[in-house]
Amino acid sequence: MKKFRKVLDGLTTSSPGGTGMGSPSCGSAAGTPTAAQTPKEIDIQETLVSENFQLCKTVRHGFPYQPTALAFDPVQKILAIGSRSGGIRILGGPGVDCYSQHESGAAVLQLQFLINEGALVTACADDTLHLWNLRQRRPAVLHSLKFNRERITFCHLPFQSKWLYVGTERGNTHIVNIESFILSGYVIMWNKAIELSTKTHPGPIVHLSDSPKDEGKLLIGFEGGTIVQWDLRAKKGDFRIYYDEAIHSVSWHHEGKQFMCSHSDGSLTLWNLRNTTKPIQVTFPHGKIQKDGRKESCKPILKVEYKTSRSSEPFVIFSGGLSYDKAGRRPTLTIMHGKAITVLEMDYPIVEFMVLCETPYNNEVQEPYAVVVLLEKDLIVVDLTQSNFPVFENPYPMDVHESPVTCTAYFADCPPDIIPILYSIGAKHKKTGYSQKEWPVSGGTWTLGSHTYPEIIITGHADGSIKFWDASAITLQMLYKMKTSKVFEKPKPGDARAPELVEEDPFAVQMVSWCPQSRIFCVVGISAYIILYRFSKYDANTQIVSLEVRLQCESEDVISPSENENNPCFSEPGSHSPQPHQQHPASPGSRTPEGVKDSIPCLKVKDRVVRVPPGYQSELVIQLLWVDGEPPQQITSLDINSAYGLVAFGNCYGLAVVDYLQKTILLCMSTLDLYGATDPYQRLTRSPRRNRQSTSEFCMRGLSNFYSDSKKRIRTSYQSLTELTDNQQSIDMERSKSPTSVKGPGRKLSLPTDLKTDLDHVNGHCTSPTSQPCSAGKPRIPMGPEGPRLTRRGPGRPPFRKAQSAACMEISLPVSHTEVGHASRRAMLQQLHGVTMYSHDEHHTTTSYCWSERESRENSFSRSRSSSVSSIDRDTKEAITTLQFGESYGRKSDAHPTPCLWVGTSLGVALLIPMSIPTDHEERMEEAVTIGPSGGVLMLKGSVTRFSFLDCMGALIQSPYEVWRDPNTAEDPDRPRKRKLVHFSPSSSQDACGEGHLAVVCSERQAKVFLMPSQSCLFVHNITESSFVLRADVVSVCNSVCLACFCANGHVMTLSLPSLRPLMDVNYLPLTDMRIARTFCFTNGGQALYLSSPTEIQRITYSQEMCDNLQEMLGELFTPIETPEAQNRGFLKGFFGGNAHNFDREELFGEAAAGKASRSLAQHIPGQAGLEGMKVAASGVVGDLARARVALDERGQRLGELEERTALMMTSAETFSKHAHEVMLKCKDKKWYQF
Repeated sequence: MKKFRKVLDGLTTSSPGGTGMGSPSCGSAAGTPTAAQTPKEIDIQETLVSENFQLCKTVRHGFPYQPTALAFDPVQKILAIGSRSGGIRILGGPGVDCYSQHESGAAVLQLQFLINEGALVTACADDTLHLWNLRQRRPAVLHSLKFNRERITFCHLPFQSKWLYVGTERGNTHIVNIESFILSGYVIMWNKAIELSTKTHPGPIVHLSDSPKDEGKLLIGFEGGTIVQWDLRAKKGDFRIYYDEAIHSVSWHHEGKQFMCSHSDGSLTLWNLRNTTKPIQVTFPHGKIQKDGRKESCKPILKVEYKTSRSSEPFVIFSGGLSYDKAGRRPTLTIMHGKAITVLEMDYPIVEFMVLCETPYNNEVQEPYAVVVLLEKDLIVVDLTQSNFPVFENPYPMDVHESPVTCTAYFADCPPDIIPILYSIGAKHKKTGYSQKEWPVSGGTWTLGSHTYPEIIITGHADGSIKFWDASAITLQMLYKMKTSKVFEKPKPGDARAPELVEEDPFAVQMVSWCPQSRIFCVVGISAYIILYRFSKYDANTQIVSLEVRLQCESEDVISPSENENNPCFSEPGSHSPQPHQQHPASPGSRTPEGVKDSIPCLKVKDRVVRVPPGYQSELVIQLLWVDGEPPQQITSLDINSAYGLVAFGNCYGLAVVDYLQKTILLCMSTLDLYGATDPYQRLTRSPRRNRQSTSEFCMRGLSNFYSDSKKRIRTSYQSLTELTDNQQSIDMERSKSPTSVKGPGRKLSLPTDLKTDLDHVNGHCTSPTSQPCSAGKPRIPMGPEGPRLTRRGPGRPPFRKAQSAACMEISLPVSHTEVGHASRRAMLQQLHGVTMYSHDEHHTTTSYCWSERESRENSFSRSRSSSVSSIDRDTKEAITTLQFGESYGRKSDAHPTPCLWVGTSLGVALLIPMSIPTDHEERMEEAVTIGPSGGVLMLKGSVTRFSFLDCMGALIQSPYEVWRDPNTAEDPDRPRKRKLVHFSPSSSQDACGEGHLAVVCSERQAKVFLMPSQSCLFVHNITESSFVLRADVVSVCNSVCLACFCANGHVMTLSLPSLRPLMDVNYLPLTDMRIARTFCFTNGGQALYLSSPTEIQRITYSQEMCDNLQEMLGELFTPIETPEAQNRGFLKGFFGGNAHNFDREELFGEAAAGKASRSLAQHIPGQAGLEGMKVAASGVVGDLARARVALDERGQRLGELEERTALMMTSAETFSKHAHEVMLKCKDKKWYQF
């Protein structure tokens, strides 16, 4: 007889807080903690107050996402990278890594350092110039200048000049005073720059530079092929060049007599100022002469740099210029040195490159020593001083995204010995062949702060790799890398599994569990497997043990509609074994001629002895099996305990517990069977009806498993994440597909108004990437046999896809063209539950899936909180959402704590499962562990996300663990080693407080504190009503503990323990995509992290103490360095080389000579004047004093500079007077004819 779940009509008024077994009624209003009668022995003095908390960003690691611009200060030796989202990343020596963001979010077009001045000019896509002050640890904008009628295309700031040249799209050149950030009245109009006889517009300005020979001459390059040298004093053009091909860049020879241009036809032209009628040289570096005598057509050369050297031939370095006929070639950087041409192939497209030279002066021999190449997804530096041009080893963690990050874990205050040993093993596998010279970007200073402790970040990736990072002292360095795919056999072409793994990421990491003390590491993969690793300092020959678990729900455990039920809204073909005679015909290819797959895993483990290197070595692989053609559902929760020797995991079907010491399966049970007689729900049989009522309480519970269940089945797509999502058409398409606008034969969804917009983003995508989303109100027309070939997906497909469709919930929806409303509703509910549905009814699947929809899935994350949803909510599986081993009281009658497993489900139920584990070492290895799922049951609102335990003094009880010992060291036969266990029993330090402990249970909606073993609810707090908790952790802050929560609406909250008082609630980060939800994690010390972009890790702190100490932890970007002196030009060069040093820009561009610019042309916006660094915690009188001190320091600095200038002028005057006196003495006795 099939089991059915009961459906309640109407709304329930009882709180879920009061429905738990043994827990009193303790429901409360949102945001207000309620205390039941507290036992006398529970008297905890809480020390945390709201003043202990403040949220701020600390540091950002990784490669800048979507870079657009590059700049380098040759004196300070710091590098700046601008991005498309308006971010600026400034890099220097070790520890000098700073991230700043433009408030507008506009893309950075160009960066210009004020060399050795501690300032940076940025030009953004919103036609605004910004001046950043780098003389503080957190840069701030000093001035901004917004152009109203012109589009900025190019900027140039001469060395040691305070006047910035700005070229525009109209071809005009404006001049900005850097000190005041005010526009000069001096303007070079495009029609004045070109000859009057020219009939066409020369195009936007693509180049501006002053002549190395004479600073009073400005070279202007127009995109159309026109080059003008403008005499700034005479206000006229010296010469004009008109070339047939478009210009991309210009570069001077240091003597100022020649310059080189790169063009759109792949050519380089060299021009001499003596004869500008034609170039003295035209070369096509990559254009070969064809048989017919013509040159090959080549791609544009986007940039060229022409640099001279004393000891060798000049360097000509450029990007692009390859011939078109060689399709598929990678982007290249070409280095022409004399007659030698070296082509460096890059892995990614080149965004920008810059040649680093020994001198900042443009009129000296340049002596290039390196090339910085900014790629779309990498940063490399090439050593030019060696003939083979090796690259420098990059000291920054720029390869976080080497494979897309799919999960993260953050551990603060690790054992101090773990980082050195991981580094020593990881160093053995480092790449070689790098340049032996030091990394040239070495500017700034950084010192190790006093508030440092060992921190480790672990990232899991789509290719199955795991990386351990040293995150101590706000830096990031890779320690160790391992590949989980080495455990499995490579699929062979003849293997039955091979067709399923084509274009897939079967090894993508879903979650990790690590015990730093015992060094045991567990990895959960997307293909429903778990790998257990032990750490060893020695290599070994090992045989990998494999266990296969059949964790699948039987067909009688689910609701099946009657044979005459045609409403697809109530069918669940994915939750029971598919049968050929079901109500929907099977699609071709959904079953094999020989039969369905059964009792086989998704991957094949190596069954031979393998040699494993030092580090983490695989010991056990646990795999879920296919059942009757049904693929295994992905694992949703995991916990491992080294003291018990157990690993527990669950999915949407049930729970399994494995003894990894004896390599046996102890428990494999469906969620329903875990309850036994204590099931809080009445699951009665019923006949399905078309119109069925539901309750808001059950809606809430039914919807609550969305995040916990689905987030772990989602992998990162690098391609979908790196695409821009500003396509308005795709956004409109999403909104048109919102289920809130779907009308069909069934009930209409009634949604709160303020939630409909959020629902559009997640529910607008209700189909798999192999089928087309159903449009609102438009019936689907089935395709005939002559239509396009369909991508079938029957029960024979594996439960994973390639990483491109990472954000797509694995849902395949059969939609009949007459049942649009019901199908859309079912799709939404299936997506919200995160339950994988595989269907036979795919004969209506239509055209392919488009990119814009796929990427918007990845970048959208919200969920429905509907008050009226079909009772299909109750039909879905009750998933295991969280697990926790620990010493606790499994039953109310227990007098002493015993090993227990706490199980949280998606319906808000917390189950206690007591265990009996032999304590003796020999008995533990031989006798079986007994597990009795008959413990207590606790109830909460929403899916359970976290368990934690406190003693009766309010201190955190850590899980017991085994002390690490190397498994590969030689044992003494006379003294066999025994396992050394460390236990933290709840009763060990409670002689004065009595027996028992506190259990903190957090769900998506509320948090509760229970007293064990009575299971009475002491405190309850409704965390959120309008949103839901994505991540919750009990963390230590300021020598105490608190509950930290991150909600889907972007709020970061902290609650005191055990009273659950709100301490902090900051609307920090609006959740815009699944990446943040998947990677956000808290850790001790008031820190957290998340992936802010596919390539960057953002670390934040919510501790006031760390915010106060952040300034001393950050690096200094500016260090006082004397500007190198210019070389002596010699008498002849000074006499015949022009009057470059007599050029006074102030006379030409100042207000007295040039007048004021039009106010409507540009608007000056004052910045924060560098006070951002002072605003960390200063307020009131303290802030005023700090500001006054800064003002005094600045005034003293200016007075010091004035004094130095005065002394210099006096010295110069004395020298002049002395020389004049000598000339007078020499000439006073001479006659006029003797001169």
